[in-house]
Amino acid sequence: MAAPTESISEPGPAAGNFSRLTKYYPRWREVPLYRAALAAGDFSRLPLITKREIRKNFPGNFLRAGQSLDALLAEKSVELEHTSGTSDERTAVLFARGWWDAQEERVLRLNGFIASVLDAYPAARRATLVPPVCNGVVCFSNFMAKSARTLGGTLFVNQARIPFLLADEELARMADEVAEWSPQFLDLDPVHGVWFARFCERNGIRFPSVKFILCSYEFVSVVHRKILERVFGVPVFNLYGSTEAGHLLVETDRGEMRGCAENVFYEIINADETGIGELVVTTLTNEIMPLLRYRVGDLVQRDGENYRVHGRCRDAVRRRDGRRVTTLEVDRCFDGVSGIVHYQLRQTEGGACALQFISDAVPVAAGDLKRLTARLANLLGLKNEIRAVAVEKLPPQTSGKFRLTSRVEP
Repeated sequence: MAAPTESISEPGPAAGNFSRLTKYYPRWREVPLYRAALAAGDFSRLPLITKREIRKNFPGNFLRAGQSLDALLAEKSVELEHTSGTSDERTAVLFARGWWDAQEERVLRLNGFIASVLDAYPAARRATLVPPVCNGVVCFSNFMAKSARTLGGTLFVNQARIPFLLADEELARMADEVAEWSPQFLDLDPVHGVWFARFCERNGIRFPSVKFILCSYEFVSVVHRKILERVFGVPVFNLYGSTEAGHLLVETDRGEMRGCAENVFYEIINADETGIGELVVTTLTNEIMPLLRYRVGDLVQRDGENYRVHGRCRDAVRRRDGRRVTTLEVDRCFDGVSGIVHYQLRQTEGGACALQFISDAVPVAAGDLKRLTARLANLLGLKNEIRAVAVEKLPPQTSGKFRLTSRVEP
């Protein structure tokens, strides 16, 4: 386990304080991964963990004495899933059966509008469009029948890793399935969702049953949100989390990102002068595989009881003076800009930047594009103009997710 050398900011009101975790100690001491570290009893000095510690000796690092993964799976008391592999190699994770849905509902109900829909539709259906590798249902190398992609109240619609390559016939199949399913909400990867939305817009397709849209799986840009709201005409909310830790934050109907203290204990480490630091979480309800002081790999900023999600640590770029610039800070430059479906800002080792973007049906105006690149150059402290190029597609990572910002490191 990694040494706890990082500087730690005090938990905010939403997180409470370390003392409220003592009631969990007896249960956590049964977990081999934490047994020795918890002997001292001081949570604040526990080592931080990453996916590396999750993988090492899995599942023996989490199973209690006398437990067997084969036996637990045979009796159907646990679920075995895998992370997408965006930031690291794919990692196996364990949940008690029913845990995922329960923790998700607690988080979703922090949003008053979503809570009202769930109350009105106790068996609310969703249609999900995500990279196939992000779920255990769909494999993009083989077509699967709709029945095989339906789990309870969830229909997994997308079967392609790269949305920009989808033929209209496949998009039409997806739209027909969503219309037939009549979901109460859409659960979208923002890039996959936007590409689907543009097809629906071109063909005048709407889904009257849909009350709201959740954007998760990766960072949702202001350009994504603008198109989704324009096409579907319903509220779009950001749902933030990870496969291994569950849902961590949700956007409320007031536009604030709120955490769930019943599910998670939150810390921020290595915060800069503006309060932006790396998120560390302790999961409180996954008894089979609790994560203690887990480094999610994302940058966040606390504002009272609320949080701002700034994007992946590794996706941050740098100003000419060396200061870190996050994906959120870059994305704010696109606020008010129309005509862009998706983008990627890439920075070389020397600090030079290039912007590639996919145009909307009505492309971004030349003057707006010039003002956008000037904003980006000012944000990054660059003397030279940022070159912007329209492209037909942008490559995803192996996980099927996309990077809005990236830097070539030495």
